Amino acid sequence: MIAKIYIFKGFGIKNILKSFIVATIVVIGYSEAKAQNAGYVTGDFHQHTTYTDGSYSFAHMMTKNNMFGLDWWANSEHGGPFSKDGSHSGIDLDTTIYWDSYIPNPIIGKVNISGGHQNMWRWQSIRDYSFQEVLIARPVYPSKFIFQSYEMNVPGHEHGSLGLINNQFDSSPNCNPLAEFEFKFDNNDADSIGGLSQGWLKSILSGNAKAVEAVTWLQQNYPSTSYLIAAHPERKSLNNIQGFRDMNNAGPDVCFGFESMPGHQKAAERGEYKKSYNTVAVTTYGGCGVYAAKIGGLWDALLSEGRHWWLFANSDFHEEGNDFYPGEYQKNYTYVKDKNNPQSYVEGLRSGNNYVVEGDLIDSLYFTAADSVTMGGKLYINNHEATLKIKIHDPQGNNNNTYSSYTNPVLNHLDVIAGHVREKIQPGTPQYSIDSVTTTSVIARFDATGNLPDGNGLRSTAWTDLGNGWKQMQLTLTNINDTMYFRLRGANKELNETNETDINGNPLSDSLMAPNDASKAFSDLWFYSNPIFIAYKTNTGINDIQGSLNNIQITPNPAFDKITITNTQHNEKITIQIYDMMGRVYRHIESNQPVNTININDLPKDIYFVKIDGSNQSKTFKIVKK
Repeated sequence: MIAKIYIFKGFGIKNILKSFIVATIVVIGYSEAKAQNAGYVTGDFHQHTTYTDGSYSFAHMMTKNNMFGLDWWANSEHGGPFSKDGSHSGIDLDTTIYWDSYIPNPIIGKVNISGGHQNMWRWQSIRDYSFQEVLIARPVYPSKFIFQSYEMNVPGHEHGSLGLINNQFDSSPNCNPLAEFEFKFDNNDADSIGGLSQGWLKSILSGNAKAVEAVTWLQQNYPSTSYLIAAHPERKSLNNIQGFRDMNNAGPDVCFGFESMPGHQKAAERGEYKKSYNTVAVTTYGGCGVYAAKIGGLWDALLSEGRHWWLFANSDFHEEGNDFYPGEYQKNYTYVKDKNNPQSYVEGLRSGNNYVVEGDLIDSLYFTAADSVTMGGKLYINNHEATLKIKIHDPQGNNNNTYSSYTNPVLNHLDVIAGHVREKIQPGTPQYSIDSVTTTSVIARFDATGNLPDGNGLRSTAWTDLGNGWKQMQLTLTNINDTMYFRLRGANKELNETNETDINGNPLSDSLMAPNDASKAFSDLWFYSNPIFIAYKTNTGINDIQGSLNNIQITPNPAFDKITITNTQHNEKITIQIYDMMGRVYRHIESNQPVNTININDLPKDIYFVKIDGSNQSKTFKIVKK
C-alpha cells in the first residue's frame, strides 16, 4: 500500500498518516458523539468520486454530504477496473493522479489497460484506499455514519447498490468481506488473480444465474448485515420482474428493493432515462421510474404477492451538470432503532420503514395502522376493520433550490393507494413474468379544501391543518376480508396540471417538459411511502392453536442466539415469520423440514412474535430475545 499524507480541503485535518490511528479516533468519536435513540434519519447510498467515474475527490463528496444535512451516507461506486487515485484527483483539486504513476506500482492482480493507464481493480481500491478515506472522514463528522459500499454491475441486469458492513466498525476496521464480494461476483471484475492468494474463489457462472448465486451467498453468509438494492432499474431495460423475483426468492433478507426514484435529476432527460438507453417507458414520471410511478405496475405486482420490496431514492452523483449533490434534492428517510448502532441502519433499510422525498416537499411522515404498525410492517386483524393515521410536515422554510425563486413548495395533495395481496407466484408459471396487476388503485385523497373530484369520481377529503406546516389525516377501512397493502404518494402539483399530471393526479411523462433542468426538477416534486400490510385472519393471537400446528414447539424461550422450531408431526410446508411489536419483519422463511434452527443473534434484545402459517392454519408464539 502507498504511504500517503492526507490533507483534506476544508476538513481542518492534516498529516493523518496511518489507518490504525484513524481507527482509534473512529471508536472514540462514535461512542461519544451519537445519541442512543430511535427515529428517522436521512441518507444517500449511491454516489461517486474519482475512484471510479465521478468528477470530484472523495474528500469533496464528504463535505457535500454533510453540507446538505444527511445523517448517513455510503460511498457506493462502480465495480470493475479504474485508473485514478480518488483521494488526489478531482475538479476540486485541479489535478489527476493515476495509480500507475506511483513507484512502485501498487496495482495487484491481472493487468488491465485503458486510456493509456493501468487500472486498479475495484476490490483493491475499496479495501486498501477508499475505505481508508472513510476511516479518515468519520472523525471529521462524528455525528454522522459513513459506510463503505459499492455499486455492483449485477450480472444479467443493471447496477445495484451493494452494502456489506461486516468488520467496518470493529476495533481494527476493514472491509474485506465487501472486497471479496466484488472480486467474486461483480460482472465487470475480470481479475482472475488478485483474490486467489486470499482464498477467494471467483464465480464461474454468468447472467442471471450469477446474480442469484451472489444474492444466495449474501443470504447464507451475511443475511442481517448486507443489502443489494437495484439501481435506476428501468434504465437500459436490463431489469424485469422475473429477475427481481428470482433474487428476492434467493435472498429475501438482502435483496429487498430498488431505486426506482433515480438520481441524475438535473439531466436534460430527467434521471438520464431516455430512448437511446432503451429505458422502460422511455422517461421518468415526476422524476420516478415507471416501475414505481405507475399504479398497478411492477412495484405493485411485487407488493401484491406480499413481497417485502421497498422503494428508495438516491443522488447517483457524478458531476454537477446532470446531478444534484447527495441530499440537495432527494432523500431517503429511514427509521432506525438505535442511531448509535450501524447495524440499525441496515435493519432500517430492510424493515421498509422508509419514505422518499424530492426537493424537501415534506420532512416528516408518520404513517401507521392501528396506531402501532408502521411502513414495512403487517397488522393482523379479526374484525374486518382498521384505521390508518397519517401525520405529515410541510416545511415552512426554503429548500435547497438555488436555481429559481420557487424555494418553498407546498404539498397540494396526498393519495392513499391500496392493493390486494394474493399468493406468491411460483417460478416456471406463466404469471411469473407478468409485471402488472389490476387490483391496485387510489382509494382516498386528502388536500387543503376537500370535495375535489378526479376523473374516476373520487372526491378528496380535507386534511386537518395543525399549524406550522403539520397536516393530519385519518382513514377508517372497513370490509377488509383478505390481505391488503396501503402506500402513500404526494405532490406539489394539482390534478390535471398541463404536462405534469393527468385528471386522476398521476404523474405524466417528464418528456413533456423536456429539456429538463434543475429549476424544472425543483418545480415538480413528489414523495412516496413504502406500504403497510393489513391481514384479515380468523383466530389470530399468541395462543392460537389449530390442526397440525398444535404440534409445533419453539425452544429455547427466552433465547440468546438462536431458536429451534420443531414440528413433531411434520406433514406440510410452513412459512415462518419473526416480527417485533411494531410489525417489522426480521425473518421470512419457507420450509418443508420438521426442524428449523434460526439464528437471531443479530436481533436487538426485545419481545418478538414467531408466526407460523400452514396451508390453512396459523399459530403465533411470543419469544423473548435476551
